[in-house]
Amino acid sequence: MFDVEVQRVLDYIAHGIGVRIVGVPGSGKSTVVRNVVANLEKSGAMVHVIAGLRTHKNIPYSAIKTLGLDLRPGRSGVLDLADVLSSHLAVNGKHILVVDDIHFVDNESLAVLEAVRRRSSSPLIASAPETLSYSKGQLAVLNHGREAVLQLDPLHYEQVHTLISQVLGGPADADTTAQILTKAAGNPRLIVKIAETASLSDLLVRRGGLWRMTSETLWSDHLRGTIEALLAELTPEEFTGLNTMALLGTARIDVLQKIVHPDALDALERKGLLSVMEDHHNGPTAAVSPPVVADYFKGQKSLRDRHLLRSRIAGVLESTPAAVETFTTADCLSRVLTSLRQERSSDDAVTARHFHEHSTVRERTRFERWEADKSVTNAAALLRIYWGAPVDVKRAQRVCTETSTHDADPSDLLLFTISKALLAINAGRGLNAAVEVLNNLRKAHPGLKAGADAAILFISGSHGRVPSSRPEAGAGQVQGIGKLIQGLMHLYRLNPTSALEVIKDAKDDETFPHLRPFIHGFSLFAAGRIDESLVFALDWRAEARKNLDQFGVVTSSYIAVHGLLYRGYFEEAEYLMSSVFAMGRPGFVVDVLYDAMLRLAGLRHATSSAAPELSIVTQARTEVPDVGPLPGVGKGAYVLVAGSHADPVGFDRRALQLIKRQLKSGYVLEAMMTALLCTCLSPGRPVLDLLKKILRESNITVHQQFLAIATAVAEADHTVLGELLKNYEPDINLYQVGMLLQGGLKRQVLEGKADTAEFLVAASSQFAAGFPAAFDPLSFSAAKAMLLTERETEIAVLAGYRSNVEIAEQLGISARTVENHISNALRKTGATSRNRLFILARNSLPPE
Repeated sequence: MFDVEVQRVLDYIAHGIGVRIVGVPGSGKSTVVRNVVANLEKSGAMVHVIAGLRTHKNIPYSAIKTLGLDLRPGRSGVLDLADVLSSHLAVNGKHILVVDDIHFVDNESLAVLEAVRRRSSSPLIASAPETLSYSKGQLAVLNHGREAVLQLDPLHYEQVHTLISQVLGGPADADTTAQILTKAAGNPRLIVKIAETASLSDLLVRRGGLWRMTSETLWSDHLRGTIEALLAELTPEEFTGLNTMALLGTARIDVLQKIVHPDALDALERKGLLSVMEDHHNGPTAAVSPPVVADYFKGQKSLRDRHLLRSRIAGVLESTPAAVETFTTADCLSRVLTSLRQERSSDDAVTARHFHEHSTVRERTRFERWEADKSVTNAAALLRIYWGAPVDVKRAQRVCTETSTHDADPSDLLLFTISKALLAINAGRGLNAAVEVLNNLRKAHPGLKAGADAAILFISGSHGRVPSSRPEAGAGQVQGIGKLIQGLMHLYRLNPTSALEVIKDAKDDETFPHLRPFIHGFSLFAAGRIDESLVFALDWRAEARKNLDQFGVVTSSYIAVHGLLYRGYFEEAEYLMSSVFAMGRPGFVVDVLYDAMLRLAGLRHATSSAAPELSIVTQARTEVPDVGPLPGVGKGAYVLVAGSHADPVGFDRRALQLIKRQLKSGYVLEAMMTALLCTCLSPGRPVLDLLKKILRESNITVHQQFLAIATAVAEADHTVLGELLKNYEPDINLYQVGMLLQGGLKRQVLEGKADTAEFLVAASSQFAAGFPAAFDPLSFSAAKAMLLTERETEIAVLAGYRSNVEIAEQLGISARTVENHISNALRKTGATSRNRLFILARNSLPPE
């Protein structure tokens, strides 16, 4: 889990720079320290490790004596110990001091370390809590010489998925992963403990190859000791404040300050046990973090002050006025990207819990209203929640079967019937069943024919193929639905300009409230107006987060992820997808976009040496067609890229078959994106020619530079390629050109064309020197390649197109030494072949 962090520490130490490792309790500080020590000892360095212990903090010299220093009788003072340790550090060789949990080291030991650090230049590795207020003694030890700080942040969704797979021996489903992430707030120790205790208590069982929850809770008494250790440093006031917050749940700051003393709230936030979030509806709110701590208090039967706390809470809530709503927006790419990067430092789990609580309250209220009056109006209001928020399938099916449609409002009846049709598809009953539901509405209610026709076109075009028919025009609201669906069909067929024109005057429709902004945002992307699309989508997402609108968050994130990936903002895209996954599987309308993002995230594993069973894509639904209306909705492109690329001609053949199927279904947008990706990964003439044809027929001209470079790469025309790269003007395809050069290099290596491969190595290096941003995020597995030594990297780069004997002759070493270096590099990176190792090593090199 911490390979990259360990390597960063090792790199700092190699340059004589000390490292302070900080993070919340359970974030993996000690794990990183242990792995660093193991690596340093393997390299021959002499490591002197001191581990602070909570129970020994007040015992003089307890920490320094764990080094086992040989002392003369009667010579055990601060300077005596400093003399002995300094003499050890003066022995020839590389020495490193390590202090794990410096906040538990006694003052006398700190005094010894201060004296030693004044005499020795050996770097220090120390770990400490993220929010520690350092004492003078601790600062005297730390603030000596050069020091770097390594921050261990909470794990994101995909890291949690991998960690659970390692702990339980197999992956968990999407909802289970999201629930564990939410409960643990991304804390590695808590994630491990929750997974282990839940499986021990049969709260998790393995079905169909995935670990799944058997109830709505993951709490068991086996977790009690873990939580008590986490709360061991709290004062009585802080402990009572945390208990109060657990009973209250997510609450406004002004409410909490009337119940819990502000000093206690400040201390809890400083210790990472309270998380604050801006809420569009209620103003700043706070909640216990990690949420599993709240479960601990809720399950605690012996706390005697709960009745008094409940009374105080009830009294404050009765006297608290409603909050005033506020709105904020971003209006440029730099602004929205800055906001997104700032958001990355926040906690996915806290946000996800806020959404869950909001949707749960709304769903329960509306269900109770429907039970009291089973009208179409009440049913439509409840089913609307399930469009974006997690679905209670049994409850939704009951609403669909028990609701009386007599004397229903037409707009409510249309929404109710569309929801029934979409649920039929979600339940696996197929397209025909959904269309039949809407056809029955047309027959029974002729006045809703236009709306039903538009819904049939939407469902047929999204789950089968794009029909040629158009919805009939009606009046008012129905006309709006028809225009929006027509715009969506234009988007599917890669007519973004027509789509934007159709929806230009269309207003947001009550039946499909998020359709117009979705069409607008993704049409901008399809037309090559990537930056405009990103600004629009991230603005929309920010507003949806404040409104606790999960439907809007998922749909806007889907658009933004495509823009971020296309422009090479890989880390931002990864965070965005992780924040969506943390909320769990959404409602039955947008779950296809959720699965599409799982496949997009899974492409990183598909292009790396990661074990397939650990890939996040295992959580995506597999009972879906190979083709779909939007990129990633069909599974075909992922399966193609995840397959073997050892035979470029075979890859071209499979790619052509898939793209032609997409075109036959009318999904031209998906076909174009598939052809573009395949051209970048393995540029060949058959797919490239089809890509040109698609773009030409769609009248999209923003990719001309890319197509010219791709043609030169595919034809191995060195002269033309060199000229094109020399005169390249940065455009929206900068990142794609970088991918293209790397893909062409890989293809030439696989085909055994050493001369062309060497030319592409030089061309790639030259292009990277001029445009380094095009190469920063290219390799999804660059972190693994970073673990190689300089010599291993040098040999790995040559291994793609030279034999061991040739490499040995070039470097002046033995063939046996070359073989050993390649063996070590294969083991470190997990690469399965010399060619794969070559690609990883090339992608990890900085521009020359």
